[in-house]
Amino acid sequence: MTILLGCCGMARNLTENKTRTALFVLVVFGLCSFFYLLGVWQRSGFGRGDSIAAVVNEQTKCLRLPNLNFETHHSASDLPNDTFSSQVKTFEPCDAEYTDYTPCEEQKRAMTFPRDHMIYRERHCPPENEKLYCLIPAPKGYVAPFPWPKSRDYVSYANVPHKSLTVEKAIQNWVHYEGNVFRFPGGGTQFPEGADKYIDQLASVIPITEGKVRTALDTGCGVASLGAYLLKKNVLTMSFAPKDNHEAQVQFALERGVPAYIGVLGSMKLSFPSRVFDMAHCSRCLIPWSGSNGMYMMEVDRVLRPGGYWVLSGPPIGWKIHYKGWQRSKEDLRSEQRKIEQFAELLCWKKISEKDGIAIWRKRLNDKSCPRMQDNSKVAKCELTSDSDVWYKKMEACITPLPEVKSVSEVAGGQLEPFPKRLNAVPPRIARGFVSGFSVQTYQDDNKLWQKHVNAYKKTNDLLDTGRYRNIMDMNAGLGSFAAVLESPKLWVMNVVPFIADTNTLGVIYERGLIGMYHDWCEGFSTYPRTYDLIHANGVFSLYQNKCKFEDILLEMDRILRPEGAVIIRDTIDALVKVEKVANAMRWETTLADHEGGPRVPEKILFAVKQYWTADSKSRR
Repeated sequence: MTILLGCCGMARNLTENKTRTALFVLVVFGLCSFFYLLGVWQRSGFGRGDSIAAVVNEQTKCLRLPNLNFETHHSASDLPNDTFSSQVKTFEPCDAEYTDYTPCEEQKRAMTFPRDHMIYRERHCPPENEKLYCLIPAPKGYVAPFPWPKSRDYVSYANVPHKSLTVEKAIQNWVHYEGNVFRFPGGGTQFPEGADKYIDQLASVIPITEGKVRTALDTGCGVASLGAYLLKKNVLTMSFAPKDNHEAQVQFALERGVPAYIGVLGSMKLSFPSRVFDMAHCSRCLIPWSGSNGMYMMEVDRVLRPGGYWVLSGPPIGWKIHYKGWQRSKEDLRSEQRKIEQFAELLCWKKISEKDGIAIWRKRLNDKSCPRMQDNSKVAKCELTSDSDVWYKKMEACITPLPEVKSVSEVAGGQLEPFPKRLNAVPPRIARGFVSGFSVQTYQDDNKLWQKHVNAYKKTNDLLDTGRYRNIMDMNAGLGSFAAVLESPKLWVMNVVPFIADTNTLGVIYERGLIGMYHDWCEGFSTYPRTYDLIHANGVFSLYQNKCKFEDILLEMDRILRPEGAVIIRDTIDALVKVEKVANAMRWETTLADHEGGPRVPEKILFAVKQYWTADSKSRR
């Protein structure tokens, strides 16, 4: 009897369970149907779902509010299991001797390379087993640089504690040491009376003040006083000089807030596309222009825009007056200038002025106007797969052809607007379809997108365009729209296009009146430590995934970033979780924020600040 009752109970339970299951399925089906019909109604235009959603999204953007928690809505638990497979130890400070360490221009390694064509002064990066995995310390007493424009004239001695130039260049007015600061009176080897007067001489021949000259290249720049004072004319100058016995000259330039990098005109092509500079300049820069079959003048020709200007002052120009002071014979100097004139003629450059020890040539507008370019037997023409094929490529004694034109009066590659109009005008490389994957519409859309991005950045960092950050680095610049939005006399941006990028956009950046260069972020950048106030990295870590270690890239960012400098990294959440872990091991303070489009967008932004510490403290302050 008991067994029978038990069996009856089980049967009744089974019947009840089946009933509940059927009822549950019916309820779920009904709810799904209801919400489906509701969604159709909302999207039909009669409902208010879209407008409500838009309001909610606008209200939930990442705002700068007191005590706001910027934790991402994509938590670490949502990531693949192997995201944290490698542990990151805290990085220790390097020894104080590495305060001015430049990995790819290190003196001891450089001296093992040949001296011909200045090869030993070119980039020679350390092999994997010689890389430093420690933090480069700031010198004892390091302080924040003076704000621009005061920084143009004054640099704290504690930041660049090197006095040799104050002795070597005392009579040339490069730099003076006064108390605890260096003062830069604006002089140079060829303009001891000041850069302003020198620039006025150039402007009497070259339309510098009309916006037609916006980008300039200064070869062998010294402490970049020419570039510093050209900024008053709204000319942005890329200055370079080697790391040689003129100690810290490029470091001084960047500490002053002037664009510059460590470089030399040697055996490798310059890290720029063809046709990008409105003017190139050499003031006693010690480059042997008359040698190597004109190779160096041909490299200047490659990077000069059609109709651009080349300025040469100092030996041999003005030899009839200055040959005794230069301690060279008349015959030697006359021969050198004759060779320079011959190479200029070969390049179809027109000499437009020679006065007071300054000679100025103008580059041809196109190859059609130059009969020599039509005769292949007289001119060796370069064969490049593209004008960006320059990274670690040997320089050659050949002439880079210009884009074809229909008439002798047409500017090869297209006419540029004067600056500042050219900043947002459609660049000729875009308009003519020279850049794969970009049209006029996508270019304009990119400008609008970066305006939104920068506006969102300012909600977190409202000092972005106030002058707090003078030297800014964009590690993956794209079309240069980030820099274009920020464009201001208060700051300048070094727009870097990684040589592994899918599309070469650096030429477009220059056509907007901005500056930059190619680089591989698996290697050290050609600059001194602590030379940038803010670093922006858009998609850099996704781009270099499986190319090199994130630690290598982040340690290089830490090396070139000033103490208390800022970092903005935009990338996928997967990449940023790994990046944040390394950043915290480098003494950075970080916060991870949602994309301005809302928490459901998988792209996030990591904001970081490098902490202040010096070689003597070796601890966070």
